[in-house]
Amino acid sequence: MIRLTLLAVALLGACSPALDWRQMRPDGWGLAVALPCKPASHARQVPLAGAPVELTLMACTAEGHTFAIASADLADPARIGPALQALGEAARANVQGVVDAEQPAQVKGMTPHPAARLLRLRGRLPDGQPVAEQVLVFAHGLRVYQATLVGPRADEALARPFFDAIEVLR
Repeated sequence: MIRLTLLAVALLGACSPALDWRQMRPDGWGLAVALPCKPASHARQVPLAGAPVELTLMACTAEGHTFAIASADLADPARIGPALQALGEAARANVQGVVDAEQPAQVKGMTPHPAARLLRLRGRLPDGQPVAEQVLVFAHGLRVYQATLVGPRADEALARPFFDAIEVLR
């Protein structure tokens, strides 16, 4: 199982607590994203939609919330839907969460796909603390993405600047 949220929580110590939004373009991702703190980056092999892939994660924490974005390149277009579903399910499972709301993902330049979703979750961290989470899963071509905001509130005031700044570059 993919442990993106737990990995993001593990990377929290490398970040500043102040909101200091910075535009980033991770190498090879074809994506622009804004994060409110300086992220740590980690890449590892994980099973995703039936095959191992290298998943790269950038994460930081600000105001008690983790902001993370992950990406993997898939070799087979038939794996896009299952990969997006797996990323959403992994995020839910990481917080033992329940889905409060779900809607189609809307990211500038993304490849439309029925499995591209925005999920609002509530659950618990491994230490038992209640947590809210918003997860955006989407794709462009053969690359899948998961953007995650997790913390005590994870409300629209924190999520909107993060999610709205994500843009696929052409």
